[in-house]
Order: sequence, then C-alpha cells, then structure tokens
Amino acid sequence: MGEIKPLFNSDAVEKIREMTGDGNIVLFCCNLDEQPFDATPMSTQAVDDDGTIWFFSTKDSDRNKYVKRDPRVQVLYSDTGSQDYLSIYGKAEVLNDRQKAEELWTSFAKVWFPEGPTDPNLSLIRFRPSEGFYWDTKNGKMVAFAKMMASMVTGKTMDDSVEGKLKL
Repeated sequence: MGEIKPLFNSDAVEKIREMTGDGNIVLFCCNLDEQPFDATPMSTQAVDDDGTIWFFSTKDSDRNKYVKRDPRVQVLYSDTGSQDYLSIYGKAEVLNDRQKAEELWTSFAKVWFPEGPTDPNLSLIRFRPSEGFYWDTKNGKMVAFAKMMASMVTGKTMDDSVEGKLKL
C-alpha cells in the first residue's frame, strides 16, 4: 500500500483542482437512492477557491430534476493516463445565473448551447463537496507499471501511490 495522506480544507481544494482541472470530464451521479442511480458524463467548468465545482446543464434534463428533488451527488473523476482517481460527495443545486454563465463560458460549451451563455436551455449546477477520497500515482502510469513489474520479480512492495480522504 502507498502513502496515506488525508487532506483538509485548502489542501483538499488544491487536490480537487489538481485532479479535476478545468474542462475535465466527470461522471456526475445523482438520484443516489435509486437502482440504478443516474450517472452522466459532464465537463467541469471551474473549481472555486472553496472547492465548489461548476457545471453547465440543460434546463429540462433528468439530472436537473433529480438534483432539485435530492441534492446529494457523487462525482467521479478518472485520469487513466496518469492513474489518478477522485471520488467526491456533496450537495448540488441548479441555478439560472446568466452572469455566472458568462463568466464560465467557453467555446466548447457552444456544442450543447449554440446560443451562448444566454441560451434559454442553459442552467448551471453548483456542486459543493463535503468529503471524498483520492488515489494519486506520484510518477505516472509508466513508472507505476515498472515498479509493479519490479515488485513481482523482487517480491518487495514498490508502491509509490498516495491516497487519502478529503474533507472540506
């Protein structure tokens, strides 16, 4: 097992920023009491200083309906290239804030919202994480693979990963 390193408050926010990056794709999971729950790939628009994560969403989507009914949400990030993973739990809310939409707008969003940040179908989801867990490979996929191979040959553990709870 690698290093265990829990992160709190601003350190947790920094890890979220590092692992999500603006524009990264997330699996946004809501309607958590149902089987199966709803899981939708979404693009991260921004991460605020307090860890709040912003998404664009279609106003009449099932996702918005679920969030309005039950704000509990789990978001899952995966970067298989660097072998980094992040699971965050928190509460979300659907907003119609044109000023914030303009602030977060990118040309990439025009694919879904062709009228721009004033598109009548555009809404925002503000996700406020409360806790989570991360798995972070310090040296990337190739080094991790080489260390796994060396461990198999030598019988010695060479795990260079870091993992831990996040608390905001």
